[in-house]
Amino acid sequence: MKISTLSLLLMLASAANVQAAATPDRQFIKVQLDAAASPATQGRLLVFAREAKSAEANALEKSKQKSNAVTVVDADPFAATETAVTAREVGRLHPGENVGIDGDDIAFPHPYSQLPPGDYYVQAVLDVDHSYNYTGRGAGDLVSDVVKVHLPTKEAPTIHLARALPATDPWTRESASAEERAALDAARPHAQPIAFTSPALSAFWGRPVKMDGWVLTPPGYDMKAKETYPTVYFTHGFGGNAAYLVPIMADIFKGMASGKTPPMIWVLLDESSPTGTHEFADSVNNGPWGQALTSELIPQLESNYRMDANANGRLLNGHSSGGWATLWLQTRYPKLFGGTWSTSPDPSDFHDFTGVDLYAPQANVFRKTDGSAYPLVRDHDKVLGTFEQFAKLERVLGSYGGQLASMEWVFSPRGHAGAPQPMFDRDTGNVDPAVVAYWRENFDIAHRMKRDWPALKADLDGKIHLIVGTADTFYLDGSARRLQAVMEGLNAKSDFRFVSGKTHFDLYKEGENKLALLEKITWEMYSVARPKSQLKPGNP
Repeated sequence: MKISTLSLLLMLASAANVQAAATPDRQFIKVQLDAAASPATQGRLLVFAREAKSAEANALEKSKQKSNAVTVVDADPFAATETAVTAREVGRLHPGENVGIDGDDIAFPHPYSQLPPGDYYVQAVLDVDHSYNYTGRGAGDLVSDVVKVHLPTKEAPTIHLARALPATDPWTRESASAEERAALDAARPHAQPIAFTSPALSAFWGRPVKMDGWVLTPPGYDMKAKETYPTVYFTHGFGGNAAYLVPIMADIFKGMASGKTPPMIWVLLDESSPTGTHEFADSVNNGPWGQALTSELIPQLESNYRMDANANGRLLNGHSSGGWATLWLQTRYPKLFGGTWSTSPDPSDFHDFTGVDLYAPQANVFRKTDGSAYPLVRDHDKVLGTFEQFAKLERVLGSYGGQLASMEWVFSPRGHAGAPQPMFDRDTGNVDPAVVAYWRENFDIAHRMKRDWPALKADLDGKIHLIVGTADTFYLDGSARRLQAVMEGLNAKSDFRFVSGKTHFDLYKEGENKLALLEKITWEMYSVARPKSQLKPGNP
């Protein structure tokens, strides 16, 4: 049997790791691929460990006091230091083989040998497509059962990758309530998938590249009729994809069917990519996504659906990274769109990049000038995680696809090795001023407004609507206030709303209505597209 050089090296590395398990100052874990789990495979191997009592308490809380059985051990950016994670790349793993992981090599928040002695729940995952930083574990990934081990231990414990996670159908979610299933069933006949191969993106990448998403038509839509509809272009936040958009479509259709929202065509765009979210920006790293949308996909859709096909009939809405994407599209293509309603957008003024002034001398994203840590995640007044914790956890989970790396794929110049130049050093937090200068000239929206307002005013004035909570989970209200100040300084017409006490995740909710804000936004959009309409909420 012929053995490749790579396979031989991996076998030797595995043997060396297992032998090194007896080294007292390092903690090793062995992971074995069970014969029934998968054929030979590869990917990023992750091992998660959480202190037993903490894991049991967390399980009990999530099960609402029903059981403290621990069935999943995973990283959580909202409790970044609760779970220890270590990783390594696996070039080829055959059934029955095991591979050793040095828990002190790549680890967060501490090397495994430094974990307090005690009992831990441990789980291994092989991320076969390197998407963990974006979606977490998903279809095709190999996972182990959760096992309880005592750490540290001289003998490397063996964890078995026992099963592959199955694919799921977003239209038939097992967890959906009867009401949610009814909404999905009602929306499905009105939802058509988008699978458009972009000439511009395909030329950039040298292979066919598709633009994905959905077109949702309103109740009563008839392709043969003369009636046209305003069109809302919506895109999701970080972690979303085409499947994620399905329950959103169901809620939107339910609103139109009940008369709570006006009849419009919705184009729900998937902005996910292997590198994170591409934001529909024309990037030297991701390719010309803005060009592809505006000059290729939109004309194709307007030739196939009864859309208004004019600026006032093209409206934008998105949340979080989707909020930044729609804010960017409106300001970058002001003639094409009639207004954006961007909610909780990612930073639009890099003087406040989730609290950090990237333009400050010797800027550092980890530490303030007094040495204290920059927070990144909060629950109102309680800090849940720091910028440093978030960045270092992301690095362990993978070299690309995470939120911070995703922004570099959108905003940064390309480095000599072909990857984007990092905005900051992952070890020290020091900001690269040359990279930030590139960010400023190309993607700082507030800077572009000040620089280009005379040319933009006629087509953009009055079209920016930005809504964010004053307790935004990622401190995004600060950047929004800076953009507001810039627009006011330009005497521009704009609409900024800061909703008292609302976070990143409950901004749209009022009382029991989880889509109250969306209902308001849709009627504001409709008044732009149909200023003389007598249609009112509750009158389908």
